Amino acid sequence: MRSTEIENIIFDFGGVIMNIDFERTVSAFRELGIIHFDQLFSKLKQSDLFDRMDKGTVSPEDFRDQIREWTHLPLTDQQIDKAWNELLLDYPPNRIEVLRNINHNYELFLLSNTNSIHYQYYSDLFLEQFHFPFETLFTRAYWSFHTGMRKPDREIFERVLADNRLDPAKTLFIDDTLMHVHGAVHAGLTGYHLKPGEDIINLFENNLLKADLEFKFAFDN
Repeated sequence: MRSTEIENIIFDFGGVIMNIDFERTVSAFRELGIIHFDQLFSKLKQSDLFDRMDKGTVSPEDFRDQIREWTHLPLTDQQIDKAWNELLLDYPPNRIEVLRNINHNYELFLLSNTNSIHYQYYSDLFLEQFHFPFETLFTRAYWSFHTGMRKPDREIFERVLADNRLDPAKTLFIDDTLMHVHGAVHAGLTGYHLKPGEDIINLFENNLLKADLEFKFAFDN
């Protein structure tokens, strides 16, 4: 597979487009009274409550009630939401500029494991900073709490391909979590693992994918 054969690109969100820091949320919840919150929630592993939030099968109200039960403290909704959103940092403008430029050469999609509380926060933040809706950068955006499916499960990748009649052989998936990239390649897509310190702005030159990128394929696993 050469970069010139790619026609469609599916981007992850957190850690790829928006900067995030899981430790900030861990620290914020510790301050609210959950001493071992890191055992419940991290980038690679999380408790069933957070998985269900990502799939949209638990409401924000029930989520907050569970947090209050864990802490045995009368925390307000605002305190919980603030701690939960602490991991969400900022949108580097140069990444947004790249997305606006490359969509003349590729059909762009978004695929994110996320939840309704985070979604409202970063959607508002983007609109405030850039003055247009975030999702207009893409042909279509897929949020796990809307679809009821999460990465790295094969079904969500197959859903994106089927909905948009995409050729998996011509579709690239970019994510900073390796197991999500493996999920994509198992579904027949080409994958690119964005490693720590890498930035999507460096994957493109003259608004095209660079020729020397190290893609991942099913036979690599």
